[in-house]
Amino acid sequence: MAEAILMPRLSDTMTEGVIAAWHKKVGDTVKKGELLAEIETDKATMELESYKDGTLLHIGTGQGGKLQVNDLLAIIGRPGEDISGMLKDQAQSPGAKAPEKSKDQTSKKDQKAKDEAKPVSRPIESAPASATKAVDISKIEEVVLMPRLSDTMTEGVIASWQKKVGDPVKKGEVIAEIETDKATMELESYKNGTLLYVGAKEGEKIAVNDLLCIIGEKSKVDVDAIVKAAKGQHVTSPAPATTNDSGANKSQPGQPAAEPADDDSVVHENGRIKASPLAKRLAAEKGIDLRKVHGTGDGGRIIKEDIDNYRPEIGIGRTGEMGAAERFVPAAPVGEESYDEITVSQMRRTIAKRLVESKFTAPHFYLTMSIDMDKAVESRDRLNETSPVKISFNDIVLKACAVALRSHPAVNSSWQGDTIRRNHHIHIGVAVAVEDGLLVPVVRFADNKSLSQIATEVKDLAQKAKDKKLQPKDWEGNTFTISNLGMFGIEEFTAIINPPDSCILAIGGISQVPVVMDGQIRIGNVMKVTMSCDHRVVDGAKGSAFLQTLKQLLEEPLRMLV
Repeated sequence: MAEAILMPRLSDTMTEGVIAAWHKKVGDTVKKGELLAEIETDKATMELESYKDGTLLHIGTGQGGKLQVNDLLAIIGRPGEDISGMLKDQAQSPGAKAPEKSKDQTSKKDQKAKDEAKPVSRPIESAPASATKAVDISKIEEVVLMPRLSDTMTEGVIASWQKKVGDPVKKGEVIAEIETDKATMELESYKNGTLLYVGAKEGEKIAVNDLLCIIGEKSKVDVDAIVKAAKGQHVTSPAPATTNDSGANKSQPGQPAAEPADDDSVVHENGRIKASPLAKRLAAEKGIDLRKVHGTGDGGRIIKEDIDNYRPEIGIGRTGEMGAAERFVPAAPVGEESYDEITVSQMRRTIAKRLVESKFTAPHFYLTMSIDMDKAVESRDRLNETSPVKISFNDIVLKACAVALRSHPAVNSSWQGDTIRRNHHIHIGVAVAVEDGLLVPVVRFADNKSLSQIATEVKDLAQKAKDKKLQPKDWEGNTFTISNLGMFGIEEFTAIINPPDSCILAIGGISQVPVVMDGQIRIGNVMKVTMSCDHRVVDGAKGSAFLQTLKQLLEEPLRMLV
């Protein structure tokens, strides 16, 4: 059966997308996971993969054309399948318009429509009470679907609800915090009304485009009918909302009642604690005493972010890179087996998927080199005497990589299938360890920035990563990546390439070792680096030439200023 693909929401502020390129044409066979199109958003150009196997039967607009979020982007089905009914339904949808032909044809009227566009839904007339056909909930004004808040997001976890069922909601108010595979983002309401239904409790998952919540007027919305439609159930005669003798709305089937106050988690003068269920669960997993956590939610409520940011003054075990105390695990009784099962987070799930794809798609090979860091050590000490921000060795290596990439564009490239994209800009990703795994914020145009600028930006991005405050613009667009484990005492290691890059540089620690120079043995500062290369793009000679240039820059840092 033919399936419509709607324009996805590829960033938190996206309201429309421009077709940068179609990689398939009508009539072509499409496989699940195959690149279908490139979509230009307000922040980046992203690749859109097909969600199913079939034949491309229809495209909503040609290259350069614009579509609003949730507009018909494409139809995939069986060869020769009749899709006239789907196209007719799309054409009759209020607000539907002909696709724009190019970026330059936007009129004032179109711009107004763009400004007023809603990212998750468009209003339509409610279905009659006697309707017996399936209801498309994406077209119901009161429905809020789970938005796609990152380019790799397939589902979101409800980190916290800032409103409960029955609360009034104003346009622009934060109604929920959504944890994606890369960050925790605030979701604002797109309209005024009352929160009538939530699709999941805190800590639960919702797939992209599934029913997140319903906001509207109690007397005008049949929550039960919408919920049934969302679950794919047959809707016949939706019943109006009912009231009891006091005039208060009764809970409708499928609609969770407002979460009752938990007597053990309400802040009073007697010291009782108020915390979200997710915060409680995370605190229990980490061994954190909620009495010692300062709540930043409504009325001092402890939310997930408070647990993530908690830094104990004294904790059991050592303090790692993030400053969080490691939980002490007592030895199991003799002869008794025990273990913990930890739910895989969104971030860890995506890391696993992307790294497996990278490792088993890109043919990796590795180049290792030892670099004399004596002059870099000396230069860093002198730089930090006058720099407004402390410059690290990682900052110096990042700057050296940026300068070297300018001379070796083949390393600053990516595999595109039929083509190799050779980037003229240099955006360097910096791997940052966070609690749930790894994030790679990006320093853009790194070759044009001073060491102090790089140091400031890396520190800011690393802190935002650990606080889960990164936005899509902070992690998109990398052309080369560095990963540094030197601060953990690691001398050398190999890293898995971070798509779409063709190379990643693994940086070890600086060690004082015996060095032979001019027939004499002396103690020198040596750092080992290993570059993982995608052999489809970079050959051994090109990778080696890049490392030779990097070595020259680090062994004589003044070269970076030329």
